[in-house]
Amino acid sequence: MESAVDAYLRHVSIERGLAANTVSAYRRDLTLYVAWLEQLPVVALSEITSAHVSAFVRYLGTREESPLTSASIARVLSTVRGWHRFLLDEALVDVDVAHETKPPKLAMRLPKAISVEQVTALLAATDGDDVLQLRDKALLELLYATGARVSEVVGLNVDDVLAEVLDEEVVRLTGKGDKQRIVPVGSFARAAISAYLVRARPLLSGRGTATPALFLGVRGQRVSRQNAWLIIRAAAERAGLTASVSPHTLRHSFATHLLAGGADVRVVQELLGHSSVATTQIYTLITIDTLRDMYTTAHPRAR
Repeated sequence: MESAVDAYLRHVSIERGLAANTVSAYRRDLTLYVAWLEQLPVVALSEITSAHVSAFVRYLGTREESPLTSASIARVLSTVRGWHRFLLDEALVDVDVAHETKPPKLAMRLPKAISVEQVTALLAATDGDDVLQLRDKALLELLYATGARVSEVVGLNVDDVLAEVLDEEVVRLTGKGDKQRIVPVGSFARAAISAYLVRARPLLSGRGTATPALFLGVRGQRVSRQNAWLIIRAAAERAGLTASVSPHTLRHSFATHLLAGGADVRVVQELLGHSSVATTQIYTLITIDTLRDMYTTAHPRAR
C-alpha cells in the first residue's frame, strides 16, 4: 500500500502539477488512512472494501485523539477517493471501493468579512514613515486591493510588480496549482507599494542576503505567511477592531464589498482565482443578508 501511495503522489505532483503543499497534505491524509487499515489488519489493496472506507470516515469524526470536523473529514475523504480512483485507473484493483462513500454534510459557514469602515481603520493603523510601517501599509493595501491569498502576496518578487503594478495597474498572481491570473490594483495600493520600494525595501534588503522577494522582514528575509498574519493582527489591535482579523479576512472583505457594489459574481470569481463559481457564490449570501436587514429596517410594512 505504501508503494501505491508513493505512486499516486508522484502522479498528482508530476502529471497533474499540484502544488507542493497540496501534495504534502495528500501524503498526510493517506498515511493516516493506510495506518488505520493496517491496524485492522488490511495488508493488501485487494482486501479494502467500501465498508472499510465508510468505517474510516466514522473513525475520523469519533476518534478520542482530536476528532476531525466535518470539513476536515470531507477533505481527507476527497484524498482517499482520489487515491482509489487512481488504483482503478492503474489496474491495481478491480473496483473503486470509495466511489459510493459520501462525506458528512457540511454546515453552511459564511466567510467572515469586515465593513468598509473597518478596513479603512485597519489600513490607517499602518500609516507612518517608519520602514516597517511603509512595508505593512504596502502589504495590507495590496491584500485588500486584489483579494489575493496571503501566500500569493508574500510569494511575489520585486520583478513581479515593478512594471505591472506601477505602470500597467495590474499584478500577476500565482495561485493554487501554479495557475496565474491578472488582477487590477488601485491607486492607493500602487502608491503604497511605490513608497515601500523607494523608502523602505532598500534598508531592509541591506540587513540580509540578496533576495528577489518583494516583502522583507526585519532581517532582510522574505516575509512568511505567519509574519503577515502577525502584521495584520497588530494593525487590527491598533485600529481597535474587536473582530478576529486575518489575511483571509481581507480576501473575504474584498469579495463581499465588490458584490455589494454591484460586481458580477463571475468577475469576482476570476479575481479570486476560484475554479468554480459555486465557491464564489457563498459571498452572495452575505450581501443578501445585508439587503434583508436594510429592507427590514427601512420598509414600513417589513416587520
